[in-house]
Amino acid sequence: MIYDVAVIGSGPSGASAAFHAAKLGLKTIIIEKEILPRYKTCGGGFVFRGRKHMPFDISKVVEKEFNAVDIVFDAKNLAFKTKRSSPIVTMIMRDTFDHLIVKEAQKHGVGLIQGEALIEIELGHVATLKTTRNEFQAKFVIAADGALSPTAKLAGWQETRMMCPALEYEIKVPDEDFKRLSASARFDIDAVPLGYGWCFPKKNHLSVGVGNFMKNKKSPKLKLYYERYLDTIGVKKVLSSEAHGFIIPITPRSDGFVKNNVFLIGDAAGFADPVTAEGISNAIYSGKIAAQAIAESDSNLKQAEVNYYEKLNEKLLPELKTGVKLAKLFYENKRLRNLMLKKFGQHLADGMTDVFMGERTYPHDFKKSISKRLKRTVFR
Repeated sequence: MIYDVAVIGSGPSGASAAFHAAKLGLKTIIIEKEILPRYKTCGGGFVFRGRKHMPFDISKVVEKEFNAVDIVFDAKNLAFKTKRSSPIVTMIMRDTFDHLIVKEAQKHGVGLIQGEALIEIELGHVATLKTTRNEFQAKFVIAADGALSPTAKLAGWQETRMMCPALEYEIKVPDEDFKRLSASARFDIDAVPLGYGWCFPKKNHLSVGVGNFMKNKKSPKLKLYYERYLDTIGVKKVLSSEAHGFIIPITPRSDGFVKNNVFLIGDAAGFADPVTAEGISNAIYSGKIAAQAIAESDSNLKQAEVNYYEKLNEKLLPELKTGVKLAKLFYENKRLRNLMLKKFGQHLADGMTDVFMGERTYPHDFKKSISKRLKRTVFR
């Protein structure tokens, strides 16, 4: 059997790609090395810009919803709260969330191969995929196997993304602390040099983590910063904890997203938000447009590639390009950033929340906007 599309990986990007490909009439299979549901390290904060475009209800896998978010900076008196009528951040656990999307994809006829890792690709007019157990053929391959993406390596990509480390603990704390910290989702900027800490309340535990999200000459001592962050949020006693280290690609690949039959999406492509490192919403979106690009190509490889780049350039790549520049300013120029926050902090926090909500994108002319605002401040 020759499939139209073989998706490698069953995370949000891969499951989304499979869902949309099958819905558009393509014979689709997912190849997943683990047995579902499987634990996946992730903060589990799903912002509204992604949730509002989900083609089905996800309420049964929602852990908590937050219509308020606290954004705290290490500089004195720089703390802001934003509120919306819809949930700014929805908390999910990736095992149940990812599995839900896969099950919805299966309703449209997607085949699921579990417990088989891809070990070899033979590219051609039709790709041959060799796993640890079987062999499959597909006209198109969508690589959705995360930050490390063995598929991308097998297909010939070199590493050009900026890879940044993060450390997260799933912890249980005394009831008093859990109640206090469950009031909102919290981001503590600069809890780590060139990064932030987060506290995401789930149903009966906290996901607490720290990450460095810019290139750092020194290897950040994340465990030390995590312990300091617990003090910052007032956690003196941890009843139980489970640590997970991971990396996040926060810049897109510079050597393209298509090689022969293989299309990259999600973290495999480097599509996480460069400022916040949030990747779920862009993962789902990239999976959708990759499926559309292939479906609209009439099985023509070159046309599918053209379609995919056109769709990427409509919205996602310009946003990421701006986000990379904005992240550099945000994390590396603390003096200018804090000056802006002291003058326009609540306005900027609300603007960031608008991005989370999908109501706006990062301003492409942000340097000009900053210059104008500072001039008005200095010369008024």
